[in-house]
Amino acid sequence: MSYTIKQDGKFNFIEEGEGEVLMLLHGLFGALSNFKDLIEHFKKTHKVVVPMLPLLDLDLLHTSVGGLQKFVNKFIEHRKYDQIHLMGNSLGGHVALVQVLKKPEKIKSLILAGSSGLFENGMGDTYPKRGDKEYIRTKTALTFYDPAMATDELVDEVFEITNNRLKAIKIIYLAKSAIRNNLGDKLHLINKPTCLIWGKNDTITPPFVGEEFQKLIPNSELYFIDKCGHAPMMEVPEEFNKILSEFLHKLSIKK
Repeated sequence: MSYTIKQDGKFNFIEEGEGEVLMLLHGLFGALSNFKDLIEHFKKTHKVVVPMLPLLDLDLLHTSVGGLQKFVNKFIEHRKYDQIHLMGNSLGGHVALVQVLKKPEKIKSLILAGSSGLFENGMGDTYPKRGDKEYIRTKTALTFYDPAMATDELVDEVFEITNNRLKAIKIIYLAKSAIRNNLGDKLHLINKPTCLIWGKNDTITPPFVGEEFQKLIPNSELYFIDKCGHAPMMEVPEEFNKILSEFLHKLSIKK
């Protein structure tokens, strides 16, 4: 399924469907393909918006969680979106958390899947390792419960990024920024309904991270999906969509 990438000013994004805005933020090696099943499911009930995050296009000074949050905030303001259901996976979840903490007034609910912001196992001290495709394949496979999810196409995408010196440096900047930007002492300030969807077999942000988010975010509910790694919306889309549909439906009848 291919989507039209719209351009409005400096922003590139996908916008499918009508209704309340469901905005999706991808992670460090994320791409539009991560959300294919989610877009197809929710465009029937919501306006699904996916901004193309400039992970590798910001200058080094702003290549950080904070720099990405500022970009997302400018995008929201430019497009005049309001009452957003904001969903983020991995680094995208981290950016969503900072956005809710800094600009809560336009956010209706928060959905996190394998989010950083408290703890994460990075790709290792030697990562990114340039020129070694099998190393990249092994590391990419760790994202999933089923290593077959690390397709040749996905591995090629990650390899291309890590094999470019400047892109590799920016990946390291973003990864280090995520580790430094620990939100543990701020999460109690989030007062938006929050849905946490976690893979039981996530090795990057393990299950205890989801449990800690639930303890620290007051109005939050946590769902685990078995035989699932760090990207549940990719690996088990039907179950992910069912959990998220029920969460959004509950919010709609509380109006």
